Amino acid sequence: MIASKFWSLVKIVSSFTIAHTITLILAATGVVSLPSRFVEVCIAATIVYVASENLLRESIPERWRLTFAFGLIHGFGFANVLRDLGLPNEGMTRCLLAFDLGVELGQLAIVALLWPVWQLVQRTKHAKKATQMLSILILIFGGCWLIDRFLGLEWMPF
Repeated sequence: MIASKFWSLVKIVSSFTIAHTITLILAATGVVSLPSRFVEVCIAATIVYVASENLLRESIPERWRLTFAFGLIHGFGFANVLRDLGLPNEGMTRCLLAFDLGVELGQLAIVALLWPVWQLVQRTKHAKKATQMLSILILIFGGCWLIDRFLGLEWMPF
């Protein structure tokens, strides 16, 4: 059961990376373009949604599908940031794939490091409360970010 949950988490992380790789390449190469403010509002909305879902639902068996869809949105955000950094014209796709491979490896490393800690927390009587508190913190952050981006306040510079 524990290994099954771990592999489900890997599937979620990897589906997100695959999705943002697709839109990152499409956006960075100019095939698809969306206004950055719209993308940033949508990214914040995905964070609010996932945090809310964590609070309202006990189990989300096919979360990887939703994560894939949200990864498509986040890929446009990565493209906007990388475009501002000045992507090379030659070998751009190779550079983007290397970037995404690094992102994937970094995410999987974080999952691998935090998984044992999370399993310990899950064995305590405070497991549900810990999940709720973490989701509430993420919901508050995401909500502030959503308001900031929607209203164009720019008081959250990231």
